[in-house]
Amino acid sequence: MTGNWAETMDIGMIGLGRMGGPMSQRLLRDGHRVAGFARSADTRKQFEEKGITAAASLEDLVDKLKSPRVVWLMIPAGAPVDETIAELLPLLEPDDIIIDGGNSNYKDTQRRAQMLKANRIHYVDVGTSGGVWGLENGYSIMVGGDDNVVAQLRPIFETLAPAPDKGWGHVGPSGAGHFTKMIHNGIEYGLMQAYGEGFALMNRKTEFNLDLHQVAEIWREGSVVRSWLLDLTAAALAKNPDLDGIAAYVPDSGEGRWTVAEAIDLDVAAPVITLALLQRLQSRDPESFSNKLLSALRNQFGGHDIKKE
Repeated sequence: MTGNWAETMDIGMIGLGRMGGPMSQRLLRDGHRVAGFARSADTRKQFEEKGITAAASLEDLVDKLKSPRVVWLMIPAGAPVDETIAELLPLLEPDDIIIDGGNSNYKDTQRRAQMLKANRIHYVDVGTSGGVWGLENGYSIMVGGDDNVVAQLRPIFETLAPAPDKGWGHVGPSGAGHFTKMIHNGIEYGLMQAYGEGFALMNRKTEFNLDLHQVAEIWREGSVVRSWLLDLTAAALAKNPDLDGIAAYVPDSGEGRWTVAEAIDLDVAAPVITLALLQRLQSRDPESFSNKLLSALRNQFGGHDIKKE
């Protein structure tokens, strides 16, 4: 690679939403220079007031960066990434770097890396975890890409991680970062489902009149099931003990589905993650045809009563 790299770097951030915006702020705090682009003028103005150099377009963003440029995508996976890369490609020069920090499918990442390599543009995939807490606590960073390129980006990853030597790592070649994050999210599905089922059982055991927030707080200290997800469970129950006003509808952003598909492809049994995904799908069906059919079948073969709507 060419160019002079220092401990503080210039980064162009595309996407200033729930993750991209706070990540930009964390980079700024550590002395990096950040130019940011968001399609909303109001969002650009909001972050300009926080010290980010706002760019009115992708062309403007690229113009604000020193060569070799580092452009970080923090946008929805799928078509938006391909479309943004297509817009960036004629604006970039050989040895510039595109980082995809979103939840892209690792197979898409491998395809994009090969395409960009033919154009002498480096592509680095970064599985990023930390959510809205990342600004203060740091992000878990799983990096995929060529060794020499990742090494040049080290100051960025050291800033975004919880500590320079903790919470981040170069896990393998192109696609490895997003693959690792995909598995991370599949595990997250299983953990969340287990907590949900356990607390549902305690909630149903009315004779003990359990204080679920109290139980969560007890488990947070010394228990083998303590975790950050349990910390968040305790916080949620402290705020809303009966979870009033929350619909029993659980979305998924894709990584759980990809994890299950990968398990099938690799002949690896992953029943917990698979069932956790299926539970999310079931949560979205308030008029479950399958459950209605089960009730009708019980009536057909056993004369069991059918509960009417």
